[in-house]
Amino acid sequence: MLAFLGLGHMGTPMARRLVAAGHDVVVWNRTHERTAPLVAAGARAADTPAAAASGADLVLTMLADPPAVETVLFGPDGVLSAIRPGACLVEMSTIGRDAVRGIAGRLPAGVGLVDAPVGGGVGQAEAGRLRMFAGGAPADLERVAPVLAELGTVVRCGGVGSGAAVKLVNNTALVAGMALLGETVRLADSLDVPRELAIDVLAAGPLGGVLQRATARGGHFTIGLAAKDLGLAMAVEPLPVASAALDTVRDLAAGHAKEELRLLAHLDDD
Repeated sequence: MLAFLGLGHMGTPMARRLVAAGHDVVVWNRTHERTAPLVAAGARAADTPAAAASGADLVLTMLADPPAVETVLFGPDGVLSAIRPGACLVEMSTIGRDAVRGIAGRLPAGVGLVDAPVGGGVGQAEAGRLRMFAGGAPADLERVAPVLAELGTVVRCGGVGSGAAVKLVNNTALVAGMALLGETVRLADSLDVPRELAIDVLAAGPLGGVLQRATARGGHFTIGLAAKDLGLAMAVEPLPVASAALDTVRDLAAGHAKEELRLLAHLDDD
């Protein structure tokens, strides 16, 4: 049995794929109404994280930030009050290496841990084309690999916390690159370079991948989450360029925290 906790924009299609693959899935979400589509698809709903984790072989968490993970795992009726020896926790949220290692030190004996934060948006989640940056003991990685393969490609990164580390590296490049793309587009506008020409030139240059991400729709990587991720990176290492990007993201988050990261690129400006 699998427990899947966290049914946001990404968690819902991920859990749906596991149900469609024939797994016995129990789902939980803080807003209980979000479990209804998964129940209609064949999952079972639990009222608490503890109830979801009880009896599960794998417990997958896909949550917004470190405080949410802390509450779901260690709070009242949390996962750790019910997870059984021999089970494995698969932490798929983006919370940083230190938070993952902190979780590892608080797990009961006999409970495994794999950190496997994901790269990709909602479209990739629906299609099973996510990239999962996985860290953990070799035996735990082998155990969870067939389940994660239902969601996309597993990139094995090393021991516990290494997947979270790689995800922060990836997201720092993405968010800082998106901020730079936005400044580049503004420069083009100031120089009267036609927007179509600027985009065509940028698409063939070093910002091509960032531009592709900026023009994609339905990613649901919000400004608020981007600020959270850059903050986690800055807590590890003082990075001048990322610090400047973080200031930009935080300023934008003040009024647009729930809007998509692509807003940083200014591609929808009039």
